[in-house]
Amino acid sequence: MKTYNELVNDCLAHIEEVFPWDLAEETAENPELLLIDVSEPYEYARAHIPNALNVPRGILESACEYDYDETVPELAAARKREVVVICRSGRRSALAAYTLQLMGFQHVRSLKTGLRGWNDDEYPLVDAEQNPVDPDTAEDYFTPKIRPEQHSPGS
Repeated sequence: MKTYNELVNDCLAHIEEVFPWDLAEETAENPELLLIDVSEPYEYARAHIPNALNVPRGILESACEYDYDETVPELAAARKREVVVICRSGRRSALAAYTLQLMGFQHVRSLKTGLRGWNDDEYPLVDAEQNPVDPDTAEDYFTPKIRPEQHSPGS
């Protein structure tokens, strides 16, 4: 049996990551770069990188294939495009990037440190209505809020 951290660490050994400052530069230089945010829709609505496409992790595999209810045509056609996968911390995106590689995506990377790191450098974030998100508001949202019942027994 593997823990979540072990699964993520296994994937990290097989994928490429990009730092927020490098991604900020790349997004300015490469309009063809496809940003895939695998956060849940409610997370995406709160704060995401402008122009990122929301494809929740739970439907990723069917979203990147044709002939499914969840098919996202831009993603399904992107196997040869440069793709950067994004989430809050960089962990779900690592799992997603590895999955996309297994499914034939040739140029896929994960945003190291996720939206937390992106926000730390105060790169732009927007909400569902494309309004700018204040970095302090985003920081509060991105800070983990683990409830007592979510802690492992004995901790």
